[in-house]
Amino acid sequence: MRVTNAPASRKRRSRMLQAAKGFRMRRSKLYRYASDAVDHGRQYAYRDRRRKKREFRYLWQIRINAAARAAGLTYARFMEGLKAAKVALDRKVIADLAATDAAAFNELVTTARAALQAKGVKG
Repeated sequence: MRVTNAPASRKRRSRMLQAAKGFRMRRSKLYRYASDAVDHGRQYAYRDRRRKKREFRYLWQIRINAAARAAGLTYARFMEGLKAAKVALDRKVIADLAATDAAAFNELVTTARAALQAKGVKG
């Protein structure tokens, strides 16, 4: 007699269809297509959880560079000055200051300039 383990198989398939809820057409109704779609989606989610961190860092760098150039410094010199001044703010916070609080960002620029001059770098 062939044993199919039907309750476990049915539970596994219904769990996959539940995960495919919201997908369009046969990808949400039929197990075979839903399984492929969910597996693909999970691969993208895994990859993009890592990619998101990269993309946000790029975005923060672009925002900091734009604000620093408006103040007369390049991104590289600005960050070098902050490092020399031992300012322990990360790029996320600095980018937020550049976008929302111009006065605070200008204070950072003056701090970076002073540290660069003390270091003997033209900036």
